[in-house]
Amino acid sequence: MPVVNFHLVDGHCSTEQKACLLKDASQLYSLVLRSPIDRVRAFITLHAATECAVAGEVVEAGGRHAPFFEFFVLEGRPLDERQALMRGFTDLLSTTLAVERCLIRGRCIRVDPQDWCIGGRDAAELRKQEILDRAAQAGGAE
Repeated sequence: MPVVNFHLVDGHCSTEQKACLLKDASQLYSLVLRSPIDRVRAFITLHAATECAVAGEVVEAGGRHAPFFEFFVLEGRPLDERQALMRGFTDLLSTTLAVERCLIRGRCIRVDPQDWCIGGRDAAELRKQEILDRAAQAGGAE
């Protein structure tokens, strides 16, 4: 499930900064949600400076970069985890891209497990099976 998308202005960050952001965001997601890293997806969507505005001004080559991020979690994730991700993604953007924190915006999108699929199967079904598998393993460990 863990998916994050960073919306950035093209030309305002290097290839190295983008790679660092994707890697560090994936690690953060995995750590906060206690989710295997292989489940995490991180994306960057670039927007032309001529197609973005900050404070009502179109961003030019030297204009203000104000990143925006969106991330998804399955419904039921605790508030403290969602807030940790919001703070963490903001910190990553601020540090990695040298952007003022006050310019960064973000959004958490909670999704009902029945409305999310993994490999063509709904997450509710997969989640139920994982819980059963864990219970079976715990029972066999006694």
